[in-house]
Amino acid sequence: MSRIFSCHEGIGPIVSGEALVAADNFSARYDLDRIKGVFSRPQHLLFGQSYREKILVMNTAKGGVATAWMLHEMVERGVAPKALVLNSANTILVQGAAMANMALVDRFADGDITQLIKTGQMITVNPQAGHIYLTVD
Repeated sequence: MSRIFSCHEGIGPIVSGEALVAADNFSARYDLDRIKGVFSRPQHLLFGQSYREKILVMNTAKGGVATAWMLHEMVERGVAPKALVLNSANTILVQGAAMANMALVDRFADGDITQLIKTGQMITVNPQAGHIYLTVD
């Protein structure tokens, strides 16, 4: 059984995996240790947690143009999240996800996505359909 959350049509491939959720913002440049694959900014709600192979569910994007090439670099080195699921994204993050061929969706009809999905839950992101499928036991 699954629950479906509707969002704006996104970019990237369909991916499934474990959610890592925080009602915090996301910057590839300022929040991450891109070598170790963990959140490294002490003030971040996910500080010390690994983002490798997780589907990040967060509030909004922050930061500038460095994020675009950083996402690509992270994917190339195998130290990247599977997808970005945000309440709202900015054009720079969208550009970076596109360049990295990383799934990204935002703007949910159901409300604040960081309150609807919990860390550890298994989800599938279908950017072309504009849906997130939450596996419910």
